[in-house]
Amino acid sequence: MNYKYIFCLCLLLNISVPQASVAQEPSVKTAENKQWIVRSNSYTKLLIDIDEKYAPEFGSGQGVAFYDTLVVVPTLANKKLERKEKQDVVTLLKTARQKETNLAVQQDLDILIRQTELDFRQEDFELGREVSFLNATGTVFSGIQSLLDDQTPVERRRAAGVRLRKYAGLQNGYKPITAVLQERTAVQMKKPGMIYPSKQELEVALSHNASMVNGIQELFKKYQVSGWEEPYAAIKKQLEDYDQWIRVNVLPKARTDFRLPPEKYKLALEGYGIDIPPAELAKMAHAAFTRIQVQMKPMAEQLARKYKLATTDYREVIQFLKKNQIIGDSIMIVYKSRLAEIETIIRKQHLVSLPDRAAIIRLASAAETAQQPAPHMVAPPFLNNTGQRGVFVLPLNLPPAPGEKMDAYDDFTFDAASWTIIAHEVRPGHELQFDKMVEEGVSQARALYAFNSTNVEGWGLYSEYITLPYMPAEGQLVSLDYRLLRAARAFLDPELQAGTITQQQALELLMKEVVCSHAMAKQEVERYTLRAPGQANSYFYGFTKMTGLRKDTEQAMGSHFNQQQFHDFILAQGILPPALIREAVMNEFVKNK
Repeated sequence: MNYKYIFCLCLLLNISVPQASVAQEPSVKTAENKQWIVRSNSYTKLLIDIDEKYAPEFGSGQGVAFYDTLVVVPTLANKKLERKEKQDVVTLLKTARQKETNLAVQQDLDILIRQTELDFRQEDFELGREVSFLNATGTVFSGIQSLLDDQTPVERRRAAGVRLRKYAGLQNGYKPITAVLQERTAVQMKKPGMIYPSKQELEVALSHNASMVNGIQELFKKYQVSGWEEPYAAIKKQLEDYDQWIRVNVLPKARTDFRLPPEKYKLALEGYGIDIPPAELAKMAHAAFTRIQVQMKPMAEQLARKYKLATTDYREVIQFLKKNQIIGDSIMIVYKSRLAEIETIIRKQHLVSLPDRAAIIRLASAAETAQQPAPHMVAPPFLNNTGQRGVFVLPLNLPPAPGEKMDAYDDFTFDAASWTIIAHEVRPGHELQFDKMVEEGVSQARALYAFNSTNVEGWGLYSEYITLPYMPAEGQLVSLDYRLLRAARAFLDPELQAGTITQQQALELLMKEVVCSHAMAKQEVERYTLRAPGQANSYFYGFTKMTGLRKDTEQAMGSHFNQQQFHDFILAQGILPPALIREAVMNEFVKNK
């Protein structure tokens, strides 16, 4: 799934592509490198132009001010026009692939072709088999949030008011986006034998929408943009009416079974970068889960002695560590201090090259937490970047649905957890991964169309792995617990989809064996079943690919292996599928050392 769809469906990260950038190792900048990047980017631009045309928020998110006042018009007619234009581009790319002699450009062409054809297959399934839940609130919130942001220039923020008017249909030539999506849904409902969303998916999504609607108002107030009140009043009513229409017309027909049709689950796994059968992945994950629990035992015993605990069970030791919860904004002090300590470790142990600039960390708003309830990295724009950088966002609590009690997390608001979360999300993890792509440059195909969870999260979990030996015992135990969670994901997700376990059983395993809070376990199960089935598997799968590559590289190079140079080389490649990263390492890094 490419960035345009990630943006419109509000799934993962705001990520776009650097313009006229150059891929190279940090110390090597040759004319030949620039030449192949320019040629590769000329092909990628054909697809980027189409994505910007049909999803202007994508172009705006890349820093192209021309698109700031434009909005997506997701009619079926526009979908068909977009499909035809992309099919023509794929034909051109396949012809170019037959003639291309440069290996790197060949790889990029393969990425573009494969990703676009996967998008076609996902789209065919959606239009031919499904009545999808098209969440208007999520689309509007993301479209406004991309403009009303600390790193967006002040002069561009004014466009958010124009964009809001168009979403509300108050501008000549525009229908309310809710009307467009309602028509799309109604057309799908008239087709025979269609697959409806799950009842649980709809209920959870609808319960979070009020927080995002309020979040739109909060953004306009925060950034003091004038003239938003009238279109906000209109869009607020439209979004509420649309959600009510979904409740009346779609919810009664919703599936009681959360499981995806097998064909769709297979497409989802492929989109997230997983190319082995889910049962095989689950078997690997079960074995890893057991191994990690064994690794946790001596660490728990050490901490039990340190704190004079009556138990040495890792579960109870982690519960003890969780008791010292950090309250409110003071969590920022802890996380910033932890970042400084990890940076010292990185430099002392020569894990990876660090930039001179500081990393950015902030707390999430209630609306952001409703959209993404776990700690996450918002990547910088890679195309037309004018100094924007990645931001680590730390949500504190999941907003409750109306009538529900607050279900608080205790999973990342205690000191020991900050070690592995900083290592994964910030440095040496995603912040370094994304910002190095801006600063050092990668081809647009690698930054945009190779983006999937396996390619991204493999590095994030590997970053925890290389940092763990230098953490204090408390950090090491919790870091292993987070690795245990990633293994659990890789068997719970496919087993839930296969129907071999229940949601309650998954919830209980996460709370008992992984020591998750109820809130964390609940959002994890929702992730596997409702929000993004298949995605959570990618952490474990990408990690196994990265550790396997590290082992093979060390064996190939022997005493010549240098981990800092290895990690710098990996980051210099941009976001590539594991097979292409391996090819680059073996053909360039290993042979040239």
